[in-house]
Amino acid sequence: MDKQILKDYIDACAQVKETKEQIRKLRKARKQMVADTSKGSAHEFPYTAQTYHLEGLAYPTVRDPGELDRLEEILRERLRNAERIKHDVEAWLNTIPMRMQRIIRYRIFEELAWSDVAIRMGRKATADGVRMEYTRFMGEK
Repeated sequence: MDKQILKDYIDACAQVKETKEQIRKLRKARKQMVADTSKGSAHEFPYTAQTYHLEGLAYPTVRDPGELDRLEEILRERLRNAERIKHDVEAWLNTIPMRMQRIIRYRIFEELAWSDVAIRMGRKATADGVRMEYTRFMGEK
């Protein structure tokens, strides 16, 4: 596991959030399909009453309703990939020392400066000391 995969984790978290929002909007657009009925009569005698059922999209943004299904499936695949990356990194984090988990969370996920990481770590930690600890750890992996 290297520094890039940790940055990918941040992107994966954002991707999950954004993709869920896109799926929500897509489902909302699907609900914009409207249906209506109209009544009329035959053109010729005996002029019997007829009912016509009409349905379609409220706004002509999508010509093929199947296109919505295909787009939703693409978004779901994107969501699965991002969630897989998140799970992989979270599982890896559980295998490393607790102190390093905290350093990574503060520095990479919360994007704090090394001095702020040292303050949060406490126990007279210094910015240079925490940075060197992180650098050594990442050099091993």
